[in-house]
Amino acid sequence: MSRIHPNAEASRRRLLLRDGGAAPSADSAAASAAAKCYTVWMRSSMGFQGTDGFSVYDAGGALAFRVDNYSRRRKIFAGELTLMDGHGAPLLSLRPQIISMHDQWNCYKVPEEGQTKRARSQQLFSMRKCSVLQGNREAEVYMTSACSTTATPTTTTSPASDPVPPPGHQAPSFWIEGCFRRRSCKIRRVPDGQEVAKIARKKAGPGKAPLTLGDDVFSLVVQPDVDCAVIMALVVVLDRICWRPYTPLICSS
Repeated sequence: MSRIHPNAEASRRRLLLRDGGAAPSADSAAASAAAKCYTVWMRSSMGFQGTDGFSVYDAGGALAFRVDNYSRRRKIFAGELTLMDGHGAPLLSLRPQIISMHDQWNCYKVPEEGQTKRARSQQLFSMRKCSVLQGNREAEVYMTSACSTTATPTTTTSPASDPVPPPGHQAPSFWIEGCFRRRSCKIRRVPDGQEVAKIARKKAGPGKAPLTLGDDVFSLVVQPDVDCAVIMALVVVLDRICWRPYTPLICSS
């Protein structure tokens, strides 16, 4: 079976360079200005039977993001999801809006250690499913003025400083167009329509005859200077609002 993530040798070289403390080169500076490519596997990194989640690998094959062990129950019972980095440190909290006609979810920044409890209510964005009358659009995203999708977003610690206005009173910040179930989506910024991220089917094997993998594995490309954690949070919510029956994989030895 082909690997679902890039080769491990590149990841090993990357780790050695990082541990060796080598000074950043012109090549590394150029890489930081290039689009970032991820492989998203819709399976918990925990690997136990009955678990659900995401394992996201970067171009070097290293685990970049995780969502572990949540259940696909109805929204009213779902609780919150936590997006973590590859080491398991919590980054963002995703919570369903219980009373919503459009499967709305809200994203909050996880407070850092030592912060006050008030920081737990700091909302970063709201996302909801689009109406079928809106054509090719899957979802719309409303960012707070305290957050952006840039790689270094500026945020405040006050939960009431920049609340998200109710949809209908504010133009969306981003559209998600295409079909997530077919793993063919683009995240575009409003109003200029610039593409900030793209979801596509994952291909593996020789270049002349690549094998298209199942829909539980797909590619995510994030453009330069875009916050990858926020984009991954959008993907997690997109998976929830474009719901379909799911059978967790059985852990294999």
